[in-house]
Formats: sequence, C-alpha cells, structure tokens
Amino acid sequence: MNRRLLPRLLLTPAVSTLFLWMIVPLVMTIYFSFIRYNLMQPDQSGFAGLENFEFFVTDPSFGTAVVNTILLLGSVILITVVLGVAIALLINEPFPGRDIVRVLLISPFFVMPTVNALMWKNMMMNPIYGVLAQLWMFFGAQPVDWLTDHPLFSVIVMVSWQWLPFATLIFMTALQSMNHEQLEAARMDGANYLQQLRYLYVPHLARSVAVVVMIELIFLLSIFAEIYTTTAGGPGDASTNVTFLIFKQALLNFDAGVASAGALFAVVLANIAAVFLIRMVGKNLDK
Repeated sequence: MNRRLLPRLLLTPAVSTLFLWMIVPLVMTIYFSFIRYNLMQPDQSGFAGLENFEFFVTDPSFGTAVVNTILLLGSVILITVVLGVAIALLINEPFPGRDIVRVLLISPFFVMPTVNALMWKNMMMNPIYGVLAQLWMFFGAQPVDWLTDHPLFSVIVMVSWQWLPFATLIFMTALQSMNHEQLEAARMDGANYLQQLRYLYVPHLARSVAVVVMIELIFLLSIFAEIYTTTAGGPGDASTNVTFLIFKQALLNFDAGVASAGALFAVVLANIAAVFLIRMVGKNLDK
C-alpha cells in the first residue's frame, strides 16, 4: 500500500498544477460566455444567458469563417499528406547527400509562424519585388498580388509549406520500418512500382497518415499568426477563419463575452474532430 501511495503523493503537485493550468482558463471562459462583458459598455453587465452564443453564430462573418476554416484544414491536410508521401518515397532510397537533403526538408517546420508569414509576404508574394513577381515578369506575365487577389490560397500555401516537413518526417520514419524482404519478394515476382505503391507502401503508411491528419487537424484549427500578419482576415472576410473571428470579437469589438462564446464553440469543434480522428486512428492501429 505504501509503495503505491508514495509515487502518487510525489506526482500530486505536478498533476495538480497541470490540472489548474488547464481548468482555470476553461472555467473563466465559460463564465464570461454567459455574462455581458463589453469593455466599451461597462454599464451593461449581468447574466446574458445564450445571447453571446446567438450573437456569435448570427454574426455576418460566421458562415464565411466556418467555410474558410474547413477549406483551410482540408487543403493543408491534403497537400501535406500527398506531397509528404511523395517526398518521403523520393528520399527513402539511398543517394549522395541524402542526410543533408533530409535536414533541409525538415528545417521549415522549426520556423516560427509569424516569421513564416513575413517571409512569404515580403520575400515571395510581394507584387513588386517578391520572388514570384520577378518570376512572372521574367516570363513576360503580369505579377499577381497574391494576398489581395487570392488571400485564402496564399494562407494555405504558407501553412502547407510549414507543415509539410512534419508530415514528411513521419512518413519517412514509417518507411524505415518497412519489411524489405517483402519488397524484394514483390520485385522478384515482377511487381512494378505502381503495384508496390498500391499493395505495400500505401497500406504500410495508413497508420502514419491517420496520425498526421489527427495532429494537423487539431493544430490547424487554431491558425492565427499567418492570417493576422499577412491579410488581417481580408479583404473583407475572404481569409477570416473561426480563430480570427474570435480575435475580432475580443480585441477589435472589445466584447469578451461574445469572444468567450466563440472560444467555447472552437473548443467543442476541436473536441468533435479529435474524438472522430482518435477513433479513426484506433481502427488503423487495430488492423
């Protein structure tokens, strides 16, 4: 009995601190979501019921923000999974300088989101001196103002560039654990590369794909820095996602109550996605 009690007592401070660190902000968010708390209207206070939730859901930008969030998530996950698998397969076979190439491929993942956004905004997508503008002019075409004409697509490109190394690293690690005897046997039996890809590589990478989708989906729901730094949610609401809409309610409209209601909506959305994906990953792990 004492052997079990002592480890639990030693873990209690750390567990209690972690619990408070998670539960206190959540309780405060729930509290503010049910009261009137607008910094510009200090005379209006008291219990608001579901008014904050109704105001957030009926915001003219809400539908656009939800659609943009879904497009952002789906596009980034599709790009990173497809290109991640392709790049992992390309660098799986030995070649001179493979270690250097792997380091270069992984390095974008360690770039901070704000730095990533500033780099793409000023170095790559600037319509005057950006790399893409210079490339367009080299071929005699009119440079594109990406952040104005294609704001959501520009954000998708930025986020995909940063998360692609993560997916590549996971797939590259998974390929290292493949049974090379099965590959050799398939080659000796006359299986071409497409057949090996369909019947050996893809089934082996199924678990890794599920893990990458789950992790990226949870983190991509909170994409903010790239949007704030480059497009500020515009033009209009063209690149506004749910996270940026919550920011606008909190710091632009100074309405902490509505912003808290939006935050709870985002928490519920993230938990629904997490439960669904955890089940999907569990099924893949059981196979």
